[in-house]
Amino acid sequence: MTDSADSPAEGARRRRHWLRWAALGAAVVVLVAAGVGWWLYRKLDGNITTDTTAAAELLKYEKERPSPAVNAARNILLIGSDTRAGTGNGKYGQDGGTQRSDTTILLHISAGGAGATAVSIPRDLMVQIPSCARTGKGGRGGGRTSPQFAQFNWAFEFGGTACTIRTLEKLTKIRIDHHMVIDFRGFKKMVDAVDGVEICLREPIDDKDAHLKLPAGRQILHGEQALGFVRARKSLGNGSDTERMDRQQQFLGALVNKVQSDGVLLNPTRLYPVLDAATRSITTDPGLASLRDLYDLARSMRAIPTEKVQFLTVPRRPYSYNANRDELVQPAADQLFARLRADQPVTVHPGGGGTTEQTAERPGASAAPSFAGRNAAEGACR
Repeated sequence: MTDSADSPAEGARRRRHWLRWAALGAAVVVLVAAGVGWWLYRKLDGNITTDTTAAAELLKYEKERPSPAVNAARNILLIGSDTRAGTGNGKYGQDGGTQRSDTTILLHISAGGAGATAVSIPRDLMVQIPSCARTGKGGRGGGRTSPQFAQFNWAFEFGGTACTIRTLEKLTKIRIDHHMVIDFRGFKKMVDAVDGVEICLREPIDDKDAHLKLPAGRQILHGEQALGFVRARKSLGNGSDTERMDRQQQFLGALVNKVQSDGVLLNPTRLYPVLDAATRSITTDPGLASLRDLYDLARSMRAIPTEKVQFLTVPRRPYSYNANRDELVQPAADQLFARLRADQPVTVHPGGGGTTEQTAERPGASAAPSFAGRNAAEGACR
């Protein structure tokens, strides 16, 4: 009679057999995961639009551009374009073939993740715009503009990102290392990707131009509402662009705070939708035109505590010859620019972005200047 139990040799053979299959199965899982990971990486990487035109134009003026930031700090120009071109943007007005920088923020990231300072540049600030290569609808242009004294957001209409960067560099003496441009549709997708952002309203809003109607109180805004909130001007406060910039800073602070506190950057399942929305929505210079570059940037921001992420508006006041335009407040503006160039800490105090209540350095004074602003830890419901 044959014993039904396996002999020791047979048992060992069976164990080796299953171990081989287990190892093979594990290898297949690893390969599939790697393949999916590579496919996702390629997909996200391929979403990014690269602005080679601006890079080529800036290269022509390399000798006149400011020196790179000290201590390996980085300066990134964030531009919200008001173009009506593209799917979903037409509802905000007619596309006349032009676009201006609806929102412009200079983001200074200090060396070693010590802090980040986001400075709003008023679109109506009167500045010297240099001669720029013209850009037109669909990137078609021709010829050059003449140097002129005009409002800041005209630079983007005249010569796109390159003209905006050159204008800002001449104004601040700060070298712009990278830039990102995002349109209306992209902004909405970013907000939706983090499941909305919480804000608080003291009074209800009903602004037809901004497509926005909201009750008073604490609430979460999603894409369309969030866009209306940061764009609304005529029906809120005194209707000035200064108040709108303050509201934009509140919202961006709340957005940063949510991303940090909800662990979005540490959770792959939550991070992917954010990365997908971001990469689909932005146009960057070649130095940020890969997923790895953007991830390194996000990682550097992740290490910065929210109370060290600050928002303010460049010191400004109504322009002397036209109250509907802005001019810099000196010496406060130059003091701010100097601290950013030297990668020195910028101190903000409550008061709202864009006010002229700046504490400037005086001859013989030992205290550093302080600027009206806020930090991301305050969010939009302080």
